Amino acid sequence: MAPARARAIAVALLMFTCCGLALAAVKAPIKWMKAHATFYGGADAAGTMGGACGYDNLYAEGYGTRTAALSSVLFNDGTSCGQCYKIACDRKRADPAFCKPGVTVTITATNLCPPNDALPNDNGGWCNLPREHFDMAQPAWEKIGVYEGGIIPVMYQRVPCVRKGGVRFRIVGHDYFNLVILMNVAAAGSIKSMDIKSSESNDWLPMSRNWGAYWQCGGYLTGKMLSFRVTDTDGQTIVFNKIMPVGWKFGQTFASKLQFK
Repeated sequence: MAPARARAIAVALLMFTCCGLALAAVKAPIKWMKAHATFYGGADAAGTMGGACGYDNLYAEGYGTRTAALSSVLFNDGTSCGQCYKIACDRKRADPAFCKPGVTVTITATNLCPPNDALPNDNGGWCNLPREHFDMAQPAWEKIGVYEGGIIPVMYQRVPCVRKGGVRFRIVGHDYFNLVILMNVAAAGSIKSMDIKSSESNDWLPMSRNWGAYWQCGGYLTGKMLSFRVTDTDGQTIVFNKIMPVGWKFGQTFASKLQFK
C-alpha cells in the first residue's frame, strides 16, 4: 500500500505543478514598450501612400489608414516592413487633455520616419537615433490621441498581423534584375528570407533584400513560370509553387491561396 500511496501523491504533485506552470504562463504579463507617436498624411491618410517599404497604394493593398512610419531603430533597414504593432496612449506620461485612455489601435509598418539631426531629439527630431517612434497615419493616431496634442507618449507591443486572403506577389524590375515584393502577409508580417525557382530548373536561387520589403535576384527569368520559398521572421516557411505563370509581365501582381499562421 505504501508504494501505491507514494505514487499517487507523486502524480498529484506533478499535476499540481504542471497546472500551476500552465496557469502562470497564461497569466504572464504582456510586455509593453515605451515610445512616442506623431501623425502625418492628412485626415484621409492620402499622404501616406508609397513609403520606404514599397507597398505603393496602401488602400489597394489592404493596409488602409492603419499604418505608420517607424524610426530607424524600429524600421531596422526594412526588416520590420509589414509587421504589426498595437499602440495605446500612455496615460501615465501623457497630458490628459491630449490622450484617449483605454483605447488601442493596431497599425502596419509601411514607411520609414527618417532622422532629422538638425533638430534635438526632444524638440522636433522625434525619429532621431536612438528614439523609438511611430509617425502614424492621422486617422490611426486620432484613435488614441487628440489632434491638438501633435505628439503623445505611447505604449506599444508587436502583435500578429491579421489579413484577409493569401499572400500576394508583385514583380517589377527588368531583364536580369528581378524585384519582388510580398504583400498581405499575416502572422509575423515580415520576411526573413526568400528563394526563387523557375520551371526550367530544379534549383532554388537565394534572393537578397534590396530595399524596404523588396527582394532581388539576377538571372534571366522574364516570362518563366516562377515559384517562391519564403520564410517569415518567426521562422515559418511556405513554398508558393508556380505562383507566377508563363508569360508574366513586370508590374503584375499575383495572389496566392496560402497564408502564414
